[in-house]
Amino acid sequence: VAPDVGGGFGTKIFHYAEEAFCTFAAKAVNRPVKWTSSRSEAFMSDAHGRDHVTKIELALDKDNNFVAVRTETLANMGAYLSTFASSVPTWLHGTLMAGNYKTPNVYVNVKAVFTNTVPVDAYRGAGRPEATYQLERVIDMAARELGVDPIALRRQNYITEFPYATPVAVEYDTGDYNATMDKLEEIADIKGFAARRKESEARGMMRGLGINNYIEACGIAPSNLVGQLGARAGLYDAATVRVNATGSISVMVGAHSHGQGHETAFPQVVAEMLGIDESMIDIVHGDTSKIPFGMGTYGSRSLAVCGSAMVRATEKIINKAKKIAAHLMEASEADIELKDGNFSVAGTDKSVAWGDVTLAAYVPHNYPLEDIEPGLEETAFYDPANFTYPAGAYACEVEVDPDTGKVTIARFAAADDFGNVINPMIVSGQVHGGIAQGIGQALLESCVYDEDGQLLSASYMDYTMPRADDLPFYSVDHSCQTPCTHNPLGVKGCGEAGAIGSPPSVINAVIDALNSGGHDVKHIDMPATPAKVWAAMQS
Repeated sequence: VAPDVGGGFGTKIFHYAEEAFCTFAAKAVNRPVKWTSSRSEAFMSDAHGRDHVTKIELALDKDNNFVAVRTETLANMGAYLSTFASSVPTWLHGTLMAGNYKTPNVYVNVKAVFTNTVPVDAYRGAGRPEATYQLERVIDMAARELGVDPIALRRQNYITEFPYATPVAVEYDTGDYNATMDKLEEIADIKGFAARRKESEARGMMRGLGINNYIEACGIAPSNLVGQLGARAGLYDAATVRVNATGSISVMVGAHSHGQGHETAFPQVVAEMLGIDESMIDIVHGDTSKIPFGMGTYGSRSLAVCGSAMVRATEKIINKAKKIAAHLMEASEADIELKDGNFSVAGTDKSVAWGDVTLAAYVPHNYPLEDIEPGLEETAFYDPANFTYPAGAYACEVEVDPDTGKVTIARFAAADDFGNVINPMIVSGQVHGGIAQGIGQALLESCVYDEDGQLLSASYMDYTMPRADDLPFYSVDHSCQTPCTHNPLGVKGCGEAGAIGSPPSVINAVIDALNSGGHDVKHIDMPATPAKVWAAMQS
């Protein structure tokens, strides 16, 4: 039984030794056993994220068309493998190295290495932030060396025809990267940047603008694909829709909620399909005695995969309810329509309410037994045919203090394509949170070990989490929607986008600011702390 447990961001996916020991101890003493770590113990034992050393090269022809990308990556696994450890730098990072661009040749060489650190595993974005960061940094470097506009260089090389099979084994079903860049230029007021830079310079500050695109693979994952890659589990999900005699509904879902708003968004989907009020729908999760077998919440899969299972189960409910309605109205099932919670016979004034049909499902006094059995409950499993591919364009403006190297985020804008959007407020919240985490990674957060393997950043006195005054107000937009073509909701997923798109836009902005101030700095590794930025200026 797993009730609401707060945010996870990947860290709660994995099997930890303490969990196994608690189950052993509980059986040994025949009593419930609880284990709680201290914060420092969590720093030293919970999986860490994103530890790559990468060399990346971009080849362009004389017309600035991308010809090839070549990357070589060393990916830290830690002292021993965690659940998804080796798959993150290979198939979640390597297969996204084409990005948003029609680059005909992509070479990816990943070497996973064991070290003496905590195991490294999936953390919000899981491989896609690493791919996006590498690609968008080298594109920005190319634009600077060639003396061309970084937005124009990206636009020139966008994929524009779909479906598009990349050189790294995935097929994007749909997208419109020019539309998201158009929207970004609007909401970020790119045209007004020059004036803002002059105003910053008048105050003695260096101002920079960083642009980037991202694409990610979500809705993890088609079982036949992960099976080919060696996974021993299918990555479908399941839902059971149980309609009570009163018309209220319990929806048992395999995807657990870690604060993503399942209890809000899932009822919206079912309510719209049936034309009833959302308050009549109860979402049940996190209890294996009640729910069908599900594969969990990660990889922005809850709505795309579990939500699709929920749609399929609800479609079965509707089909059976139409049979009951047809029986009640002595009409043909083919003529029954459902709208606004009422079943009607097409072309007539005959109708019967949702509640009457659900009651009749449990009072089958005169059913033709060969056609309809009592009750109204259906289960469906959904196995995705492909990943979903959210994409977007981000812009960050920073000010850099030339005396101290301190970076301040002045403006941030995000234009995302998440396909169909069920609840815009939840989507905006997910993007806001992801951007905060991405800014934290770009400027503040780092796990540090000394030469003896001692973790030095084992508390929040030493590990720098972003705080409210480190972050600006964001301009976010998700109106550019190219619906997913292979799931019934047309959704793509939004949970990780902000954490994927923000780090390269921040670092691109820092490099632009330094170059505007006369410092020929090509790159700074994350996090771009004041000490690193100041040292780069001095060198």
